[in-house]
Amino acid sequence: MSGLFELAMPWWEFVLRATVVYFVVLAMVRMSGKRTVGQFTPFDLLVVVLLGTAVQNSLIGEDVSLLGGLILAGTLIAWNWLVGFATSRSRTLDRLAEGTPVLVGRDGQLFESAMRRENLSRQDIEEALRDNGLADVSGAAMITLEVDGTITVIPRKKD
Repeated sequence: MSGLFELAMPWWEFVLRATVVYFVVLAMVRMSGKRTVGQFTPFDLLVVVLLGTAVQNSLIGEDVSLLGGLILAGTLIAWNWLVGFATSRSRTLDRLAEGTPVLVGRDGQLFESAMRRENLSRQDIEEALRDNGLADVSGAAMITLEVDGTITVIPRKKD
């Protein structure tokens, strides 16, 4: 029972480890593209689970104490809140952390280079078109990949 509160390393090392892992994983997820976090496929879910397992030892080291886990959880939650606080007040930080929407089609034309850059397949676009009641891309005025990974379709105005 006494091991619950005995730390295997100094408290500040937990904070440092959590901080480094938080920002490195945030950068890796951010670089992997909007679609990674937007719509989870079974493969994406697998990556998230394995990512958690992969960074576990980086966070906890040899410590198995309750206190160490609580310090890590508190640090990760604090950083998440601070990043949210900062990005809500700074447009530059928001763009850096969240990214910006990407135009992938306009006036019935798809922008293949933008789709490739964002790892969007034609099937992804066709699904978004169907979700908006459109049979094909010719009925779309604008198609945008949003920062959360969703695809927004604005239909053309009917005459």
